[in-house]
Amino acid sequence: MAANNEYDEYGPAGAENLAGRLEELDDELIEARAETLRASLADYELDDEDAELLADIHVDEQGNEYVPALPVVAIVGRPNVGKSALVNRIIGRREAVVEDTPGVTRDRVTYKAEWLDRKFSLVDTGGWEPDAKGIDRSVAAQSEVAIDLADVILFVVDAKVGPTATDEHVVRLLRKSDKPVFLIANKVDDASHEAEAAVLWNLGLGEPYPVSAIHGRGVADMLDAVMAKTPKLSAIAKHEIGGPRRVAILGRPNVGKSSLLNKAAGEERVVVNDLAGTTRDPVDEIVELGGKLWTLVDTAGIRRRVHMAQGADFYASLRTSTALEKAEVAIVVIDVTQPISEQDVRIIDLVLESGRSLVLAFNKWDMLDTPEMEDKERRRFLEREIEQDLAHVAWAPRVNISAKTGRRLDKLVPALETALENWDRRIPTGKFNAFLSELVAEHPHPLRGGKQPRILFGTQASTRPPTFVLFTTGFLDPGYRRFVQRRLRELYDFEGTPIVVNMRVRERRKR
Repeated sequence: MAANNEYDEYGPAGAENLAGRLEELDDELIEARAETLRASLADYELDDEDAELLADIHVDEQGNEYVPALPVVAIVGRPNVGKSALVNRIIGRREAVVEDTPGVTRDRVTYKAEWLDRKFSLVDTGGWEPDAKGIDRSVAAQSEVAIDLADVILFVVDAKVGPTATDEHVVRLLRKSDKPVFLIANKVDDASHEAEAAVLWNLGLGEPYPVSAIHGRGVADMLDAVMAKTPKLSAIAKHEIGGPRRVAILGRPNVGKSSLLNKAAGEERVVVNDLAGTTRDPVDEIVELGGKLWTLVDTAGIRRRVHMAQGADFYASLRTSTALEKAEVAIVVIDVTQPISEQDVRIIDLVLESGRSLVLAFNKWDMLDTPEMEDKERRRFLEREIEQDLAHVAWAPRVNISAKTGRRLDKLVPALETALENWDRRIPTGKFNAFLSELVAEHPHPLRGGKQPRILFGTQASTRPPTFVLFTTGFLDPGYRRFVQRRLRELYDFEGTPIVVNMRVRERRKR
C-alpha cells in the first residue's frame, strides 16, 4: 500500500513539466533514440513473440485493419421447429436459448460460425407466422429482415409434423427472395424417420436435408452442401469493420436499456415491460444518432448471480458477456433513482475485463427533479457514490439522460465518438519511448532488494484497447505501473478507454 501512495503523490504539475520537455524534443532525435533503444534489445534473450511484436505494424491512418464481411446464413421457420437447437449444433456450443416452449427466441441474433475452414455469420430468428399479431407479428418482421440480409437461407421444418399451412406461407416468402434456400427436415433422429422427411418434397424447394439438431445426425452433410453454395464474401454487406460502430447497452435488469434502444431507434424494436428480465436475446439494430449510423446491441439484464437464474434466463445471462465481446464500446446504464450497487460496479468491471471502451449513461435523470422523488438529497448522495464506487473509471464519459423521454440522448453521440477515437489511438514508438525516458528521468523506479528495474524499450502492441508493452530488466511495482498509466492519461487523450501496460522481463544474453 505504501508503494501505491509513493506514486499517487505525483500531481498534474509533474505531467505539465513532462509535456513541456517532450515538446522541446526534435522528431528526428526522438526516432533516433527509439532505434538505439530497440537495437539494444539484441543484448537480451528474446523469443518469437518478442520479434513479432517489434516488427513494424502496418495500419491505415485510423489504425484500423479492414476485414471483408463474412457471408450471412439465416435460419428461418415457424415457431418450435428447432431453429435454436440447430444454431447451437452448428456453432458447437449452447448459446442460443433452447426450451420446449414455443417462441423463446423473439429477436434475430447473429453468431460467428465456422465449417471446413470457412467462416460465416449465422442468424437465428424467431418463428414466422403469416397472420401473427402483437409480439408474434414483430417476430415475423424480424425473420423477413433476416431473409433480406442473408446470402443463404436455411428453412427449418419439423419432419415429424410434416408441412403445414404456415410452412407453405414461408415457402412463398422465400421464393420471392431469390436466394439459395436449403430445406432442413429437423427431428429426423434415426433412419426410420427419413420417410417422413421425403414428404417435404411437396413444398417445391427441392431435396430436403434430414437432420437431427439435438443429436447432430446429418448436420455435417447438410453444412457441406450449404458451404458449396455460400459465397466466400457477403454479397449484401461490404465490410464488417468500417461499417456502423457496435455499441453494447449493458446494465442490471430494469434500468432502462430497452427503453434507450427503442427511443434511439424511434420504434418499439425490443419488448419493454416493467418486469425485469423481459429481454432475453441480444438484439442488433442499426439506428441513426447524430447523423451517423450505429449498431446497437440491447442485452439481457445481468442478474446478481447467474446460477440463480432459471431456464432461458440462465443462458441469456451468459450471452450478455458474449454480446459485450462483439461490441466496440459499451454504454453502461445506471438508474440514478437507486443507489449504485455492487451489480452496477460488477458490470462496469466486465467491460474493463473485455477491454471495450466505456460510456456511463445515468438514466432517469429527469426524475431527480420530480415531486415523486421522496429523497431530496438523492443528487448529493449520487455524486458521493460516483466518487467512491466509480473512481476507477473516472476517465469514462458521463451522460445524464432520460431514456423514456429521449432527453439528452444526443449527448451520447459525442461521448461514444470520443471513447471510440481514443480506443483506436496509437502513440508512435518514438514518442512513447521519449515519454518513458523523460518519465524515468523525472521519477526513476526505486531500489528493490538492492536492484533497480530498468525500462529498456517500450512499444504500443495494439489498439482496441491501447496496449503497451515495456521490456524491462526486472518486475515493476504495481504502483509504478499505475503511475505510468496515469501519466499516459495526463499527456495523451485516453478518455473513454481502458489502457493496458504489460511487462516483459528479459535477461541479458550469456556471452
